[in-house]
Amino acid sequence: TTSGNCLGLIFRAAALAVGSAPSQPIQTPNVTVTARQVRIFEPRNVMCAYRDAHLKKELSSNPLAESSVVVLDAARRMANIGRMSNKSNRMGVIFDLDGVLVDTGWAHRQSWFDLAEKEGFIMSDEFFYRTFGMQNYMIIPMVTGRDLPRDEVDRMADWKEQRYRQIIADHLEPSDGAKDLLDDLRDSGFLTAVGSSAPRANLDLVLDRVNLRDCFDACVSGEQVTRGKPAPDTFLKAAEQLKLPPGCCAVVEDAVQGVEAGKAAGMPVAAVTTTRKRRDLTMADIVVDSLAELAADDFVKLLANQRQ
Repeated sequence: TTSGNCLGLIFRAAALAVGSAPSQPIQTPNVTVTARQVRIFEPRNVMCAYRDAHLKKELSSNPLAESSVVVLDAARRMANIGRMSNKSNRMGVIFDLDGVLVDTGWAHRQSWFDLAEKEGFIMSDEFFYRTFGMQNYMIIPMVTGRDLPRDEVDRMADWKEQRYRQIIADHLEPSDGAKDLLDDLRDSGFLTAVGSSAPRANLDLVLDRVNLRDCFDACVSGEQVTRGKPAPDTFLKAAEQLKLPPGCCAVVEDAVQGVEAGKAAGMPVAAVTTTRKRRDLTMADIVVDSLAELAADDFVKLLANQRQ
């Protein structure tokens, strides 16, 4: 019967998709599906275009065409079980924290202006946005216009970050679309990490307050690297913690320095316009206004293009 044929096709197609059966065509009375047609969308071989072109062409004249696509979708979902347990085929996405996973730019701005008032130097919006995403040890000598001893830089940086945590403590929530995107990535077999210039205390506070800590396989904070963004160290360290080569990872950033760091690490970058205008983020591979505009499919395509 048609239902019996479809059920058999699901199990045999799923077996082909995970490589546990030979790649000969699967025959039913009205439809033929090969292993290449089953393996039409998964991170390790990216056959999305094959589905949209070749498969639809072959099945368009078949009376079971519509149900066959459903069968293939079911087969892909079953094949995910094998794919997600195979880390050698996985890819990763590394997220910046401030301005990406959470909208905290306003609190960083306020804490910098408070530090400027306390220490007697001038802070401007132009300087704040130009340096947002850099580490404090780089920003403080620039904004004060002085070569300061390291202990003086550390003192100012500690005060600024404590002030930031006071401001933000009761005003934290995930960015629009963050949780849905993270769930989609995890369901699609991606590993995920945070790669931030923020100190560990900030990172821990934010991830705990917005209940996102369990969404990540690794977290890299500013103290864990010698060189901050725009150097690639933060993202390279995150890839190392994920046990993935840099070429298998993509980056999500909002800052110009962060985009530059991702590209310097050899990773494709998706930029979000939370703290910058689109014209400032042209170095990124894709620019969106919100994480809600992104899905796992977008990162599959970014990484596929990166390898071409």
